[in-house]
Amino acid sequence: MKELGQFDYVIIGAGTAGCLLANRLSKDPTVKVALLEAGGDDNYLWIRVPVGYLYCIGNPRTDWCFSTAAEAGLQGRVIRYPRGRVLGGSSSINGMIYMRGQREDYDGWCAGDGYGANPGWGWDEVLPYFTRHEDYFAGADEVHGAGNEWRVEPPRVRWDILDAFRAAAAEQGIPNRSDFNRGDNLGCGYFEVNQKRGVRWNTVTAFLKPIRARANLAVFTHTLVRCLNFEGKRCSGAAVTIGAAADAIGAESTITAARSVILAAGTVATPQILQLSGIGAPEALQAQGIDVLHPLPGVGCNLQDHLQLRMAFKVTGVRTLNSMAHSRWRQAAMVLEYLLRRSGPLSMSPSQLGAFACSGVDVARANLEYHVQPLSLDSFGEPLHRFDAFTASVCNLRPSSRGTIELLSPDPFAAPKIAPNYLSTAEDRAVAARALRLTRRIVASPALARYVPQEFRPGIEFQSDAELADAAGTIGTTIFHPVGSAKMGPARDPMAVVDCELRVHGIAGLRVVDASVMPTITSGNTNSPTLMIAEKGAEFIQRRE
Repeated sequence: MKELGQFDYVIIGAGTAGCLLANRLSKDPTVKVALLEAGGDDNYLWIRVPVGYLYCIGNPRTDWCFSTAAEAGLQGRVIRYPRGRVLGGSSSINGMIYMRGQREDYDGWCAGDGYGANPGWGWDEVLPYFTRHEDYFAGADEVHGAGNEWRVEPPRVRWDILDAFRAAAAEQGIPNRSDFNRGDNLGCGYFEVNQKRGVRWNTVTAFLKPIRARANLAVFTHTLVRCLNFEGKRCSGAAVTIGAAADAIGAESTITAARSVILAAGTVATPQILQLSGIGAPEALQAQGIDVLHPLPGVGCNLQDHLQLRMAFKVTGVRTLNSMAHSRWRQAAMVLEYLLRRSGPLSMSPSQLGAFACSGVDVARANLEYHVQPLSLDSFGEPLHRFDAFTASVCNLRPSSRGTIELLSPDPFAAPKIAPNYLSTAEDRAVAARALRLTRRIVASPALARYVPQEFRPGIEFQSDAELADAAGTIGTTIFHPVGSAKMGPARDPMAVVDCELRVHGIAGLRVVDASVMPTITSGNTNSPTLMIAEKGAEFIQRRE
């Protein structure tokens, strides 16, 4: 069995967090860094073209192609659960939206949830870790950085139907907002995106490619981690399979870490690897025939996600992507515009217009997020409808439902059981009903009247709170923001997996640095908060080791 070698740091997962970690840790030429990725390189055309997410999600070249267990809250449905399996991870297939969340999200992390604080994670303390890597198109100010790696730009396409929705939202008391990333995101406006001149700006382009030639950095693709290796209660490396393509199993090997192993495999794979390594709830591990190395019952628990409720409305007298996509000459025009200007529909993220609103007067800060799209389809991967329509997708930003990631097999190539438990609380069902009602009020506003919107999903027959909550379960699906399955918290928190410096409780030489450590989900899209966590995590590692 060939040994991949000994390194100071072994980073597992070359996704959003892993690429930044590799950049920061390998900056010191005296240390050797290995970056392991189960997927392949990101040299795929549809990663670069923003609208190419349609060809990346559900594609085993770029996506793990996970599915959830049957969800009671979704009328027993099984839904797709996309996660990036490629260099750049989900930053290579996601919606490219740059969003930090709200000040109170991070102040809540810092204060903790009854078991003690997580010092250093308040808004004022994490803000410098956002700006440290930011390259904001409008330049630096008190909350934005410029000239760094992570490019943020305005969208390069506008739609009359989205402008009308924004005006309708204002008529319902949701103010216009030009910048969602100043700590308070209440309002409606166009999302800013991680693109550069109309091309997706993933974490490979931003953080890995500029430094990939460093002599002290080794990048291993198609390398799947089977489990972690230990010397007593110290993590010493990992057992891996090299050449682990989607359709083949390669050769077994090992890799050694002299200082630290850093799990950056994401909210699904990080708890899976911990459990395969004997770290987790003892009864669950023993049920799979795995010896318990260290009991941590919170591994795989506390899963949170944003459930998008995709309401759709037919319109007349306005162009949407639906009709454009079914016209050959308009298709040609879109391609030509993108080739010449890197603008137009091919440059667009899945959602262009966003809105943050309160579900009721009793809510102190925005708890709903809208992703509004000039298109409609039955589900991702399906063709656009042949009639003009728009989708107003709304999600509860702070759900109380909690799910789990659990092993179904000790086989590292087997997908784990993903059970988000959407709409499993009365509170979440009530917020869902309120969200659908608010959407109807916005769409019924005068600013949209000229386009005669007609709801066809879920349909106007759903009227009572109970009917609307059930309808939410029919049209709801993930918006690809899973977090929390390796929760950060003090050692006395029975469900905490890592401490405030992201060290795994009870295990030396092992940290988790990805979205799984979030104690609670942020009030917005989660990719850029994950980069902040990686920036902060890199500093912890460099300072302590």
